[in-house]
Amino acid sequence: MNLTSKQRAFLKSKAMTIEATYHVGKNSITPELTASLEDALKARELIKVSVLKNCMDDPAAVAQTVAERTRSTLVQVIGRKFVLFKPDPKDTKYPLPK
Repeated sequence: MNLTSKQRAFLKSKAMTIEATYHVGKNSITPELTASLEDALKARELIKVSVLKNCMDDPAAVAQTVAERTRSTLVQVIGRKFVLFKPDPKDTKYPLPK
């Protein structure tokens, strides 16, 4: 899903109030982490993930890989945190501006 700059700004503003609910640690991206993130995206649509300092991988690369594996959209990467978005096709909590 390609986001316009207006849609990306909308999601960034919503993500500011969200705490990082998932953490990527020294094991990096595991199948269990991917499954947990998919479940979280189904429930919340917009999640923030933190890459811990003991993870030796680049946070931007981790974010891109996680987005691909969960079939979600990478909204932003700031430092060691990133935001993912995957709208519910039936009933979205975050209707995107046109």
